[in-house]
Amino acid sequence: MPLTERLYYDDSHLIEFEARVIDKSDRVSDWTAITLDRTAFYPTGGGQPSDTGTLNGARVVECVEDEGLVLHVVQGRAPEIGAIIRGRIDWARRLDHIQQHTGQHLLSQAFIKLFNAPTHSFRVLEHSSEIDVDLANPSDETIERAIRLANNVIWEDRSINIRQVSPEEAAELPLRKDSAREGELRVIEIEDFDLTPCGGTHAYRTGEVGIIAVRSWQRGKGLTRIEFVAGGRALTDYNRANHTARSVAALFSAGRDDAPELTARLLKENKELHHRVRALEEIAARVEADELLANARPGPDNNRIVTATFADRDAESLKRLAHALMSQPKTIALLGSQDKETARLVFARSKDAPGDMNQLMRTACELLGGRGGGKPDLAQGGGKNSEKIKEVLARAEQGLVKPVD
Repeated sequence: MPLTERLYYDDSHLIEFEARVIDKSDRVSDWTAITLDRTAFYPTGGGQPSDTGTLNGARVVECVEDEGLVLHVVQGRAPEIGAIIRGRIDWARRLDHIQQHTGQHLLSQAFIKLFNAPTHSFRVLEHSSEIDVDLANPSDETIERAIRLANNVIWEDRSINIRQVSPEEAAELPLRKDSAREGELRVIEIEDFDLTPCGGTHAYRTGEVGIIAVRSWQRGKGLTRIEFVAGGRALTDYNRANHTARSVAALFSAGRDDAPELTARLLKENKELHHRVRALEEIAARVEADELLANARPGPDNNRIVTATFADRDAESLKRLAHALMSQPKTIALLGSQDKETARLVFARSKDAPGDMNQLMRTACELLGGRGGGKPDLAQGGGKNSEKIKEVLARAEQGLVKPVD
């Protein structure tokens, strides 16, 4: 079977074409894979998703490459072998991919020119794109420099040309990267800036990309992963970020650009208040511990046992109270809290009191239908059988907690 002629190789803006059906194979759920003698549909590859569109009105949901052929996965009534069909590309999706892919060429070459940092991989995602760059010591400043260079080339509206070169000619060209393909190469040339072998769809001129913006970057596995948006995605991302910034600023009744400073101030004040509240909670825990100790039950060897149940008290609050109690000599604390769905336990003892709180907790949690553990002097846990919490604490106080049938 002859290879599929790729019409997008010569014109990435071609969105309507005619072709002959040369093969088809049925897939699941009424999907059919159609093979054409020629196509303007770009198949998934090189980090770029496939085009979508229609063949004689039937929806093309994906295109994949198979040994030089392009398979068009069609949902609905598929044309017969030999039929002449009319294909149409979803232009909005094609334009988006043109902007992202051309933007990647510009950004990757900017990192080469400025930092000799090659791109190892590229992906067009649903809302943004990513490149993994071999960039040593990345920073906001170095990445912004690459972005500025790439955008300057965009705004200069330089021409983008397609060249077909032989392997011998390719060997003499300053290509940004080598190609794994053999034979004649398709090379994308951005005027006086980049020269790269590539089979993807690209703009006619750099101005068509519009703008490139970086959303985030991070280091990982020896490379720098840069998340960026180009063209229409950059506008969408700006509108979303601007709406968020204005909404935050409105909470302060301030201008958008004042929001970061006001937010930082609020976070600082909140941190200080958190420390003060924490200190007050510890004081309150000590006072509460004194009240509980005054009513503690006597245990063996002059130890005191504090058993208490609370409603809707979180684990951290229970632990603070437990620490206040275990700081007193010869004291064992068996504390529990319950709400409609969950029981929480904290068991603690002072250094001179007997008992293994870890083992006691594990046994108690079996009865509660949960799990827990810790150290011999402090353990915590819980379970879903909150209605049994008083029974569990009573058994723990007696040192007789056992699983029930």
